[in-house]
Amino acid sequence: MTWLTNKRIVIIGGTTGIGLSAAQAFVREGARVVVVGRNPESCAAAERQLAGGGLAMTGDAAEPGTAQRAIDLCLQLFDGIDGLYHVAGGSGRKFGDGPLHELTLEGWNETFSMNLTSLMLANQAAIRTFHEQGSGGTILNMSSVLGYSPSPRHFVTHAYAAAKSAVFGFTKSIAAYYAADNIRINVIAPALVETPMAQRAAGDEEIMAFIRTKQPLDGGRIGAPDDLDGAAVYFMSDYSRYATGQVLTVDGGWSVSEGQYE
Repeated sequence: MTWLTNKRIVIIGGTTGIGLSAAQAFVREGARVVVVGRNPESCAAAERQLAGGGLAMTGDAAEPGTAQRAIDLCLQLFDGIDGLYHVAGGSGRKFGDGPLHELTLEGWNETFSMNLTSLMLANQAAIRTFHEQGSGGTILNMSSVLGYSPSPRHFVTHAYAAAKSAVFGFTKSIAAYYAADNIRINVIAPALVETPMAQRAAGDEEIMAFIRTKQPLDGGRIGAPDDLDGAAVYFMSDYSRYATGQVLTVDGGWSVSEGQYE
């Protein structure tokens, strides 16, 4: 028996990177999935890679109604929903996120929209649907080690750090409130992972030299999307039935390592 047999899961931000890797892992473990992404081409490619185990939907996670449409599609296709994994987010650097003395209001607002408002909307839609089903369920939110373990030389985006830190507080607060409804809400906090968002850092040899000492596990390397799959499968499965309001850091050693500058 696989870990997620007959589970019905929606992944917001599930057509590339961490989300797509999780979607493929969920399908391998017996789940059926609906994945959401902004790019129609990525959605089409993701659906092909799911090999009949799910469907991809185009939508902007920060727009009201997107998460609910995805959940409604899951209900229509699979007659219910058991879990939501919110991966969607991103850097607001191009909008003006950065050091506080340079941070623009647009950078602040766009970063919070991508990383916190979208997450709130998805969590809200899932909670409402679990209540309508009269069932429990599980929600897994994506944060970052930068929410509590800053790296001021190479990763100085203060709005992003604030938004990812807020994910911890938001998740713990709602986890406490909805525990009596048997709705579990947890967080994964990765460090630097090879995703489309990470290309600035991944292409900078000075940053990669730092990462080799800051993320020293497995020879010292940037994370791969599938490094997070095991944690995501655990939280979506019944093996985590007694865990809520928890933050699991999957960071290659970032949070316990100094990191060396050349």
